[in-house]
Amino acid sequence: MEEEIKEALQNNEQNLAVEKINAFLEELNNISLNITVTRECGSGKSTFVNAFRGIKNGDEGAAPTGCVETTTEVTAYHHPNYPNVILWDLPGVGTPRFRADKYLDNVGLDKFDFFIIISATRFTENNVKLAREIQKMKKKFYFVRCKIDSDLYNEEQDFKTKFDREKTLMEIRQNCIQNLKAEGLTSPEVFLVSSFKLGKFDFPLLQKTLERQIPRHKRDALLFAMPTINSEIITKKKEVFQSSIKYHALVSAAIAAVPVPDLSFAVDLTLLLRVLKEYILELGLDKSSLERLAASSDVPYDDLRSVIKSPLAAEKITCELILKALTALAGTAVLMAAEEGSRFIPIFGIPVAMGLSFTTTYRALNHFLDVLAEDAQRVFIKALGVDTSV
Repeated sequence: MEEEIKEALQNNEQNLAVEKINAFLEELNNISLNITVTRECGSGKSTFVNAFRGIKNGDEGAAPTGCVETTTEVTAYHHPNYPNVILWDLPGVGTPRFRADKYLDNVGLDKFDFFIIISATRFTENNVKLAREIQKMKKKFYFVRCKIDSDLYNEEQDFKTKFDREKTLMEIRQNCIQNLKAEGLTSPEVFLVSSFKLGKFDFPLLQKTLERQIPRHKRDALLFAMPTINSEIITKKKEVFQSSIKYHALVSAAIAAVPVPDLSFAVDLTLLLRVLKEYILELGLDKSSLERLAASSDVPYDDLRSVIKSPLAAEKITCELILKALTALAGTAVLMAAEEGSRFIPIFGIPVAMGLSFTTTYRALNHFLDVLAEDAQRVFIKALGVDTSV
């Protein structure tokens, strides 16, 4: 794709270059990821589906939870910020309508990218049967032992001063692995997870394992869908955004080749508006994301908002706001003025204007991304209850 874009620009086919760049970026944004979550009754699967998508039980669009079987049909739950990422809530294996021996035929597993098999106690013969069928399809599956926080709490209440947290976790893990081996699975891997405390226990390890094992072209979709459970995820999101900045700058450069007064400037502002909205949303700095984080972390919204330094975050972002931020960026106003003036210089003016437009957009997006990523890190630390004033 890069060679095609470069060739179009070299041949002065700016419209074609812009078309190819936009098509490339659109393709990246539209990569789908279909995650299947299944379990036996009462394992906390729906809570896991909600937590994975960054929403609380009972919120609008949340998977229903309850003490009885609440999932009777294959149900798709789209990620609120990344709709091409879908968590499929499957009925429990072994329920009357979905007997283990007919389960695969009933739910149609071909369309799913990978499978998370959940249990709140021990993994059973039904879980293993499902895993074997998934294996035959050459797809990945992961065993997740949920409600681990409840187990630790109960154990601590029972044994008081004799309670050993790490020993208890090891025993639970070994018990799950032994059960799976007894059912005939070799080298099973089990992740201990609390859906209410995703940043603790094995969910970070699960995230890294998924990232490593799914197809490369789907990794960014997984990354953006993941809740921000550690600062590393923020850093990785920033790196993905940085890799696309040159393409946005090339669009800016191509538009600069059109000798129409103020056209490049207007298009650049619109481009920046679209890209910065994406940065703010995916880094969790929009008002809705901050409100959800405040609710889940018990840290007041105003306290989270107080550590944000960028004027672009947690506000209704507009072209006027971006222009104000641009003029405050040292040297940017000079570059913008030089670009506008050079466009009308005979022969060499257009190439110069394209270079200046590329530089301005590239520089601006890198600067804004740096500032927003720093804000996201501060918000994350604040949500953990750490004092960020020093």
